Amino acid sequence: MSRHTRISLHVAAALLAALTTFNATAQSTSNGNGSEPANVLRIGYQKSGLLAILKAQGSLDEKLKPLGYSIKWFEFPAGPQLLEALNANSVDFGYTGAPPPVFAQAGGVRFVYVGAEPSGRHAEAILVRSDSALHSVAELKGKRVALQKGSSANYLLLEALKKAGLRYEDVRPVYLAPADARAAFESGTVDAWAIWDPYYVAAQQTLKARTLVDYAELNSPNNFYEATRDFAQQHPDVIGAILGQLRTTGLWVNDHPVETAALIAPKVGLDQKLVETWVRRYPYGTTAVTDEIVRSQQVVADAFYGAHLIPQKITVKDNVWQNREVTAALAAK
Repeated sequence: MSRHTRISLHVAAALLAALTTFNATAQSTSNGNGSEPANVLRIGYQKSGLLAILKAQGSLDEKLKPLGYSIKWFEFPAGPQLLEALNANSVDFGYTGAPPPVFAQAGGVRFVYVGAEPSGRHAEAILVRSDSALHSVAELKGKRVALQKGSSANYLLLEALKKAGLRYEDVRPVYLAPADARAAFESGTVDAWAIWDPYYVAAQQTLKARTLVDYAELNSPNNFYEATRDFAQQHPDVIGAILGQLRTTGLWVNDHPVETAALIAPKVGLDQKLVETWVRRYPYGTTAVTDEIVRSQQVVADAFYGAHLIPQKITVKDNVWQNREVTAALAAK
């Protein structure tokens, strides 16, 4: 067993222990009409992404009621932590960027990709402070860059360095969760910060951070919806219902960014104009995980293996869940 796998399992076990009591309570929650307790779907979400919007709307709760499910929502600061919870069977379904499932698969996490979203080319970036002497990615050589290891920002850094003719080893990564990374960035402990929305737009607004590079001229991977393998295999109707609601809501959000920002700003505790900015940066459109998307994700996986950031080469399609009926339903919407 690799050191990476042992660490993942230790963290997963800790998460499982921490959430056992809460999950037991969730499983016994009534559906609210005096009948027998409903089945409880445990969803992991982040501040950005459609799941946060569905939570604020309550639309998914209504969609799943006829299937006998209520929802318990769990917020995570980033994708790697969410997938650790998925591995610990503390959540059933979640949403992350492209890199977290790559690291999870390499670490032996039992999950499957069940859906995909296009990513925003301007929704994450490598930032420097407004008074920084750094003006190009090439100048990051030897510098300290804060980032969440295994996050979407990790791939952005990898791709940006490659285009600038640098290797990953040419910079000094400082692995921190978003809140800690912001503190390090603001204090000057690190020279740059690779981060996504809404942390990115917040740093632009409140810290006047300067964007060094984003995905505008780089390979931009997809974002993904994941589930435990057992849940996806046993409940394709629930997975289909979730993805269907995500697609419906995503297309609505694309046309109603102002209304969306007004809805979720109070929920996430951010200024409405700030929220509107990051909502506009994402081109929502939930799809099934197609063969083309699998090939694109394999490129991401191979890049991390080539940079020695995952312990073994993986085959993405081994962890892909596909259902003919769900794929057809999403294509028809």
